[in-house]
Amino acid sequence: MHVQEWLDSVPAAAVYAVVALVIGLESLGIPLPGEIVLVSAALMSSHHSGINPVVLGACATAGAVIGDSIGYAIGRKGGRPLLAWLGSKFPRHFSEGHVATAERSFEKWGMWAVFFGRFVALLRIFAGPLAGVLHMPYWKFLIANVLGGICWAGGTTAVVYYVGVVAEDWLKRFSYLGLVVALLIGLTSMLVIRRKAKKAAAEKREAEPEPVPAND
Repeated sequence: MHVQEWLDSVPAAAVYAVVALVIGLESLGIPLPGEIVLVSAALMSSHHSGINPVVLGACATAGAVIGDSIGYAIGRKGGRPLLAWLGSKFPRHFSEGHVATAERSFEKWGMWAVFFGRFVALLRIFAGPLAGVLHMPYWKFLIANVLGGICWAGGTTAVVYYVGVVAEDWLKRFSYLGLVVALLIGLTSMLVIRRKAKKAAAEKREAEPEPVPAND
């Protein structure tokens, strides 16, 4: 079932919980479609009175921050053997190449890798555990984690919500505009057809030979 259709079938409170849980698990290091769930829920909030976009953004942010923090703690305790184990279980996401790419990003950008990693699918999964494996100071990680979570989760919710509101309003206007255009097209077509029909009838009368009077 489509994500948005599934979210639409559950109560609003469950939507908040699902968004927070999926994003939290993804931030923890489990490859789940957190961004897809967030975008779908934010789009729903633009036309679903039961879903508050502010509460949704807060739940998404909380899931992101808490999930990343748990991932950091697990990575710090598990170390590189944890990455090797994840690579054996999820080779598509935790392959040696992906780990090396993420590690180079952390070595080059430090805290910014955690912050901007929230906006990149691959780094979003790696950020917490890898920061722990590399023993990044927790206070640095926490600052970048909180700011990144707020900007990504809150920003995505706000942008998608307002886009959805504008799109819905535009579609409502477009429906009335489409009705007017359809009526104008229909009226114009009828007038054109009637004009052509009259013209064709006139040409037919002109082309018909005049009757010859009979001789007495």
